[in-house]
Amino acid sequence: MIIRNAEKKDIERILEVFASAKAYMRKNGNTKQWADSYPDTETILEDIKEKQFYVMEEDNCIHGVFAFIIGEDPTYRIIENGEWKSDTLYGTIHRLASTGYTKNVFHEVMNFCLQKISHIRADTHEDNLIMQNLLLKEGFEECGIIYVRDHTPRKAYQYIKG
Repeated sequence: MIIRNAEKKDIERILEVFASAKAYMRKNGNTKQWADSYPDTETILEDIKEKQFYVMEEDNCIHGVFAFIIGEDPTYRIIENGEWKSDTLYGTIHRLASTGYTKNVFHEVMNFCLQKISHIRADTHEDNLIMQNLLLKEGFEECGIIYVRDHTPRKAYQYIKG
């Protein structure tokens, strides 16, 4: 599998990947996360412009997407019912989605991100049991609850290599 920076020309396929992931989430009981138009084209294009949005290709087709942003995430400043294990510089995985065509997508994402920085954070909706299990399987620790832009709670996780 190849991971590369997304380009504007990829936007149609990126939206298809998100649609596929949303359908899978609904089918598996996660009816609230990404229930509106999020992630929207504007957010994705901004990530592409900032060179922090990536696509995962296999057989010349995009099957996975994610944002990886190094630096402070404003939504992570306040954490409830727990605490961060470290406040060193970190990268955050956001907007991870796949078509289900390939296996071990999150493991590949982790390998990619760990080549850039050893401290990673992520969050997910309480109904997203699949993502919660993937995070724990990859060695993340649940740290508490954060609130995203629309003020809804998310389970917050942290991984520190070493």
